[in-house]
Amino acid sequence: MRRLIHTTRLPEWALAVTLMLLVPVIFSGCGKRNDAGPASRVSIAVFVPGVMSGSPIYEMLAQGVQRAGSEYPQAEVQVVEAGYNQAEWEPKLTALAAAKSYDLIVSSNPSLPALAQAVSAKFPEQKFLLLDGEISGNPAIYTMRYNQREQAYIAGHIAALIAQEGKTPIGVSKKIGLIAGQEYPAMNTIMLPAYGEAARTIDPAFKVDFRVVGNWFDAGRGAELALDMIRSGSAVILCVAGGANEGVVQAASETGAKVIWFDTNGYGIRPGTVAGSAILRQDLAAYEQTKRFLDGTLPFGTAEVVGIKDGYVDFIEDDQNYIAAVSSEVRAKQAELLRRIRTGELVLGN
Repeated sequence: MRRLIHTTRLPEWALAVTLMLLVPVIFSGCGKRNDAGPASRVSIAVFVPGVMSGSPIYEMLAQGVQRAGSEYPQAEVQVVEAGYNQAEWEPKLTALAAAKSYDLIVSSNPSLPALAQAVSAKFPEQKFLLLDGEISGNPAIYTMRYNQREQAYIAGHIAALIAQEGKTPIGVSKKIGLIAGQEYPAMNTIMLPAYGEAARTIDPAFKVDFRVVGNWFDAGRGAELALDMIRSGSAVILCVAGGANEGVVQAASETGAKVIWFDTNGYGIRPGTVAGSAILRQDLAAYEQTKRFLDGTLPFGTAEVVGIKDGYVDFIEDDQNYIAAVSSEVRAKQAELLRRIRTGELVLGN
């Protein structure tokens, strides 16, 4: 049987009714549990803390779950978009659990484990599979956290190499930029420090100019921050700002600066401007972990951390746009770093 994936924004009226009455709420086209139906029927909800459009990391999440579901005739997949307002994520997640329509809720965001923990206290039978976050000990929650220390480190390494080479209009620079949508624990304690640490292995004089957009969608603000960074001497900018990344890339393109992309392959977005892509293989993670759930082998209650050696974090080296944009000398140095991490010669921790 061919399985379809449905995408729904959780209606405010449905949220209100569910929270007040705690009765099942069904969204059009979703796979609701039916006690009178086949015992093998499995319903999975993909909870998107944001929107799918323009969010490749969430598109990959849904694609991976859909791919796993398509291999099991009894599985049905529903995608629910929670929108950008983070204050609404917990009540909307609560609404999904209260509906008792899903055997599994899948999501991805560093903030989701804490939200799921709160929801689980009210609905302990609801199972969660959460990527890009970490919590352990709850028998209803499995998490897989990507080693973003490794991811940010390889981004900082390529950024510093390009800045040091001096082939941008800024010339040789000892400053690199990082623009984030918002501050959050993983950014402040893992990613930002690792980004700067890698740069200082190239030259101890490197500094990081860190700016925050304040949200995940304001491309205009992203462009303003990027232009100010470039004027201040940052030749290369890592952008981790969702939809605001568009403004960062535009500003870099107009000035001749370079951008390092995060989470997905960004070389084709603006060839020649995007000079590095430190990626997460979220589609693979979603696919494999959803399959484990469907096979009955997902170890709920545990938290796993995966990185470059596991194949879930990587840097794309074979894209022709990367080869065209970055000198062979810089590419060789980046390749050597990646080799050392993949073979275990260099262990960065997590």
